[in-house]
Amino acid sequence: MHSLEIKAQLKSLMKEASSIEPCLAKRLDEINRWVKDIKPGSLTAKKFVMAFLLEVIRDADVWLKLKGLSSPELQDSAFEKMTPTEQYWYGYLFPQWLNSSDPKFYIWKQKLMSSEFSPTDDDILKSIVQTIESRGGTVWRCYIADFSMATDLIVSFRQRKPLCLQVTTVSNNHSQKKYKNWQDTLQMWVIDRGLFLSYNPGKPDFLEQLVTITLHNSDFLPLGRYLQFP
Repeated sequence: MHSLEIKAQLKSLMKEASSIEPCLAKRLDEINRWVKDIKPGSLTAKKFVMAFLLEVIRDADVWLKLKGLSSPELQDSAFEKMTPTEQYWYGYLFPQWLNSSDPKFYIWKQKLMSSEFSPTDDDILKSIVQTIESRGGTVWRCYIADFSMATDLIVSFRQRKPLCLQVTTVSNNHSQKKYKNWQDTLQMWVIDRGLFLSYNPGKPDFLEQLVTITLHNSDFLPLGRYLQFP
């Protein structure tokens, strides 16, 4: 989608949301004001901003379609067609984000726009996603969860219980502070369980270990637990 189409879509969704979901309209207006004065060529060149905008458009469109269904039964039916991780996003975390103050939103919008964002772990996360899906799990990955909710991936497995996952290569000397910040963030968003995984990319089997630990804890980690491993 071209940057001009994105801007037009944002305005269209904002107008639609104004009579259905005011909190969504407010978020879209905030995002629209953020990008409206950026020239089309300059905006297109900012690939991470464009990727975020496309995600927001997707989420807003899905959310408005859900809210536009005429009965709770139809809404339930629509949710049943989603994966467990999609259900968790659209049924819980996305509306949480719409209805809450996000203290990190202003900061990471600036980083995206100034091209400070550099996803060094992108290849690892893509490999984790592929491996989880090959083993029958489901995954959700998006900018809002990553930047605002300290969640690289939302994962579910056999028990269909979504788990918020943060992956890091930070050494043990620094991981405790990052772990505490991560746990505080999850609790602020009322995320009731999470997994904080540190890994050594030098180990030949680290990817399989990451996935095995993640899928096991998706099924069995109790509510109210924020597990750091190792």
